[in-house]
Amino acid sequence: MSDQEKIDYVELPARDLDANKAFFAGAFGWEFEDFGSDYTAFANQGLDGGFYKADLKSVASNGSALVVFLSKDLEATQKKIIECGGSILREIFSFPGGQRFHFADPSGNEYAVWSKG
Repeated sequence: MSDQEKIDYVELPARDLDANKAFFAGAFGWEFEDFGSDYTAFANQGLDGGFYKADLKSVASNGSALVVFLSKDLEATQKKIIECGGSILREIFSFPGGQRFHFADPSGNEYAVWSKG
């Protein structure tokens, strides 16, 4: 693997930055650094990134990349997501290599969470 070229950062849209920050802080313990009123960044989550204020949303069925989280306990992660204001788009299902489910954040961006085995 080249140390010169690698995926380093991801940026996602958010209709409501405060709602997204509250959701990810509650569900996953993320911390944010604001850069003005239209951008907030997160770090140390496996991949650094940020949310920019926009009325758009990232959804895999529209051709957007799908950000996938790894979890040791899918049911517990799913419960935290619901409790913190996320919505389940696809319930837990099996696939070769594990299980996963899809969810949306308060801005409607789609993500997946998977577990090995």
